[in-house]
Amino acid sequence: MSIGAVGQGIMTKSTAVHDGVMRFRAPEETIGDLNAAAAANVIAAAADIAIIIDSDGIVRDLALSDEDLSVAPPDNWVGKPWQETVTTESKPKIREMLAAAAEDEQPRWRQVNHPTPEGSSFPIRYAAIPLGDQGHIVAIGRDMRMMSNLQQRLIHAQQTMEQEYARLRHTETRYRLLFQMSSEPVLIINAANAKVTEANPASARLLERDIDRIVGAGFPQLFDSRSRKEIQSLFAALGSSGHADSIKVRSAESGAEFTLSASVFRQDRATLFLARLSPAEGAEGPATLGKEATNLLSVVENAPEGFVVTTTDGKILTANTAFLELAQLAVPEQIRGESLDRWLGRPGVEFNALVHNLIENGTIRLFETIVRGQYGSTTEVEVSAVAVLSGETPCLGFVIRNVSGRPAGMEAPEHPMARSVEKLTKLVGRVPLRDLVRESTDMIEKLCIEAALELTNDNRASAAELLGLSRQSLYAKLHRYGLLDSDSVPDNG
Repeated sequence: MSIGAVGQGIMTKSTAVHDGVMRFRAPEETIGDLNAAAAANVIAAAADIAIIIDSDGIVRDLALSDEDLSVAPPDNWVGKPWQETVTTESKPKIREMLAAAAEDEQPRWRQVNHPTPEGSSFPIRYAAIPLGDQGHIVAIGRDMRMMSNLQQRLIHAQQTMEQEYARLRHTETRYRLLFQMSSEPVLIINAANAKVTEANPASARLLERDIDRIVGAGFPQLFDSRSRKEIQSLFAALGSSGHADSIKVRSAESGAEFTLSASVFRQDRATLFLARLSPAEGAEGPATLGKEATNLLSVVENAPEGFVVTTTDGKILTANTAFLELAQLAVPEQIRGESLDRWLGRPGVEFNALVHNLIENGTIRLFETIVRGQYGSTTEVEVSAVAVLSGETPCLGFVIRNVSGRPAGMEAPEHPMARSVEKLTKLVGRVPLRDLVRESTDMIEKLCIEAALELTNDNRASAAELLGLSRQSLYAKLHRYGLLDSDSVPDNG
């Protein structure tokens, strides 16, 4: 084989640079004639694996320069179509490379995977180049297993870092939660300048100041002049010996007397004081509720029915333990400030209709709906509610009773569609017609999607085809109706 046969697809004389790739300027002069054996040696030495393919895409010859590849099956590829030697997702890439080489297009590197007898695969990066006028093509391959192993190690290291970061973040979240929920007034003070860096809500209530006015202020300035001297002595003792006795201090704003104790710790090379305040013996603390109100709050908190108080637009202000159990949540902080329709009511207009009717009429009794748990559970409930629109903070109160445990009647079970239609008819006259039509459309669409998933054994691709939807549209609707239980990772090939 001459240099003209080999170099026609590899080297050009007219230009040194083509499409950003440096070429030989004068291969006929600098290389001269190159016979077939020499050309074969050059190709084999330049690649980990080199494959000669005819115009029909059949492997006619190959060479290996990497001994590790001899354990794979390349030795029996000869006589087979090249695309039959790769995994399914790599076959389109083989067809594209062969078509581009047949049209004498600029070679483009593509990574494909070859299967092994053990069931695994190994990656090779190929460039397909035409060989003269015979219609043959040479595929020069580079072994990407080392690169793949490095990528896997990088991914593993990244996952380890993310897990460690998540662990630290969860630890900080637990610390923040405990700090905010603590009933004991606690402040963190920078020892270098005696300024407050953090304060919990209990300390703000005790000092009768907003947290924004406490954080950043000098801690001694929160107290009267006599107390400031004692605080400075306390901090000096902490800095020298690490411990100090409690002292009595008096608020500069309210004149209330407190007991101050403190400890020292270090964080990020900074010295910090942890200060704890408590009302002095015989001093009056913050205003407390009367005995009757306290008893009522205790009863509501421990009631078996869920109880939720929201703003007039449905944002949760507080909720009792029974509702947290229905919603599969651990602490009230997880729902405070969230919209109640995230858990109460079927997706759509049902919760909006409930709130609209409640504000319009003042009360709602025995409204049948569901509570959707944080982890996918669904509980049938009855809701009674009241709107309290007078006073400084207008609010809505919801009593939510779990009715899923009631004994079933003797009648045949109703179809979900029938129950939903019955609920919709109960809203006639209380909700605009357009909202009822939209709710019924959503209900029918959700039932059809659930039926398609059941018919296809939860095969989403088949369900999308059955419904006449694209996969993207089906995923969007699954997410909308709360039916998406796992994320799908796209196949990049």
